[in-house]
Amino acid sequence: MSHHDIDRKFPDDFIPATPRPDKGTLTTSEIVAMAWDDETSFDNILAQSGLSEGEVIKIMRAHMKPSSFRMWRKRVSGRASKHAR
Repeated sequence: MSHHDIDRKFPDDFIPATPRPDKGTLTTSEIVAMAWDDETSFDNILAQSGLSEGEVIKIMRAHMKPSSFRMWRKRVSGRASKHAR
């Protein structure tokens, strides 16, 4: 039995969350946080934001101190976890 076969019951007082007015668009801060996280790949960021690796790099460059940006680039360059497996 897969988890899709489970009949989920919600409590009687369950209230679904109202849709976000921004349709779930990621903020620049959220994109920077995802890019900084070693476990979040550029492919995950692309899937969630529509931004390519190059676009993410431009955002990081624009929103970080130069020394922090260089440290991040050195850390993620060639890192397997930042690229699709």
